[in-house]
Amino acid sequence: MKQSVVKIDNLVKRYGELVALDHFSLDIHEGEIFGLLGPNGSGKTTTINCLLSLLSFDKGDIQIFGRKMTPTSYDIKQQIGVIMQNVAVFDELTVAENIDYFCGLYITDPVKRRQYTEEAVQFVGLEDFLRFRPKKLSGGLLRRLNIACGIAHKPRLIILDEPTVAVDPQSRNRILEGIAALNRSGATVIYTSHYMEEVEQLCTRIAIMDKGKKIAEGTKDELKRMIRNTETVTIEILALADDIRAEIAALPHIYDTAYDGSRLTVFCSGGKHNLIRILHVLQEHSVSFGRVYSELPTLNDVFLEITGKALRDKGD
Repeated sequence: MKQSVVKIDNLVKRYGELVALDHFSLDIHEGEIFGLLGPNGSGKTTTINCLLSLLSFDKGDIQIFGRKMTPTSYDIKQQIGVIMQNVAVFDELTVAENIDYFCGLYITDPVKRRQYTEEAVQFVGLEDFLRFRPKKLSGGLLRRLNIACGIAHKPRLIILDEPTVAVDPQSRNRILEGIAALNRSGATVIYTSHYMEEVEQLCTRIAIMDKGKKIAEGTKDELKRMIRNTETVTIEILALADDIRAEIAALPHIYDTAYDGSRLTVFCSGGKHNLIRILHVLQEHSVSFGRVYSELPTLNDVFLEITGKALRDKGD
């Protein structure tokens, strides 16, 4: 079994009467890309700040690399890279100077520092922008610079909080490929995002939290098996009588239907050949229809059913 890199046990954090973390526990293993999801105000950012010992907490225990994390655990912090949603670089320094500065906070040997800085520049693809200052960079390039500053010292644990917010598709792909490459090189990654497709693509395990509690955890396939919906069938139909819709709704494994005058949506729970049964009813009644497609549940469906909330484009 792989070693625990992060172990959070029974964590409680209060702000007066508000309970931000309510007996929250988490176990992240070496080599994982671990997705931490939750709606606004769920406690994700509070969890990260407690994990980094930037916030005190009322109860519980946090261990990183098998050791208790405290505000003065500098040897542990030296092995962590943090890339937060808000870009944190110096406007007065160039791209190269920024990466060199942040690398130098951890790496004192000048030869190794220069090597690590060059490798970070190549890793995020900023070779052509070394003399640029941050204000001259596009949003996507600025995000890449932020990542380079956070990983230049080659940390064992990397925490990424919304790293692709408001970036162009090309930069997003570059960032996601980079995260996967960091993981392949041995880094354990904690990843928060409001883009479900990113989490599905990257993460080996996922925890969903709400109101300071962990409400679900598992691989994406395990999470999908927790919800009622197993298949959604959509059929373009310009005219559908109520009695035919009722007949479809009465078929086995169908728990709900919706019709907006041009599109029939059928929600299924379990079973096989749901689409065939639905089409058979339509053909029996000589109902004309257009495009037909069947979709398996997504992580967004899981999140919506478990929390009853949709994710926003901003973190908590």
